[in-house]
Amino acid sequence: MFDIEFLQTMRLTFVLASITMLILLPIGIFLGTYLAFSRSILRTFIETLIWMPLVLPPTVLGFYLLILFSPQKPFGAILQDIFGVRLVFSFWGLVVGSVIFSLPFMVGPIKNGLSSLDTSLREASYTLGKGKIYTLFFVLLPNIKSSILMAMVTTFAHTVGEFGVVMMIGGDIAGETRVASIAIYTQAEAANYSMANQYAMSLALVSFILLFVVIFLNKRGKYKGIL
Repeated sequence: MFDIEFLQTMRLTFVLASITMLILLPIGIFLGTYLAFSRSILRTFIETLIWMPLVLPPTVLGFYLLILFSPQKPFGAILQDIFGVRLVFSFWGLVVGSVIFSLPFMVGPIKNGLSSLDTSLREASYTLGKGKIYTLFFVLLPNIKSSILMAMVTTFAHTVGEFGVVMMIGGDIAGETRVASIAIYTQAEAANYSMANQYAMSLALVSFILLFVVIFLNKRGKYKGIL
C-alpha cells in the first residue's frame, strides 16, 4: 500500500502539472498563433526566448529565478513587502518556474499545427466576413485538435518530470514543494531505493499512458475523423 507521504507527493506533482498546463494553454495558443502567422521582425527574437528553456541547463534557469524572486533582491522584496507574495521555496514559485520551463512544449505543437494548415481556410473565413478572432477559434483551432492535445500532454508530462528548476526554486519541503522528481533524488541519496523506485515507476507509468493515449487518438483520428 502507498503511504501518506507518497500520496501527498504524487498529488502535489499532478496538481502542479495540471495548473501549469492550464495556465500555458491560452498562452500557447496566443504565442503559437503569433509565431505561425506573424511577419514581424520581432518574431525571431520572441521565438528564441521561448525556446531558451530547452537549451539552457534547468539549474541555470532555476538559479536566476531563485535570485530574481529572493526577498533579499529588489523584485522579490516588492512581491513580498507590497503584495505579500513569496515565491522562493513555495508552491506558487514552482508554478512560475514550471510555466517558464514548459513553455516551448505548449507553443511548439500549436505553432506547427497552425503552420501546417492550408491558407485557404483563413482566406475562406475572411471572405465570408469573419474576423481574426472568430477565424482562429472556430475555424483554425478545431482543425488542429491533435496538435493541441499533444501540446497539453507533453506539457503535463514534462512538468511532472522536471527536476532542476523545481529543486533550485522550491527545495524539498514536504507538502509544499516536494514533487516526485525531487523525492526520487532524495530517496536515492538516502539509499532508500525501494521508495525511489516506487516514485520512478509511477512517473514512468503515467508518462507512458499519456503518450499512448495521444498517439492512439491521433492515429484513430486519421481514419475516423475524430481529431
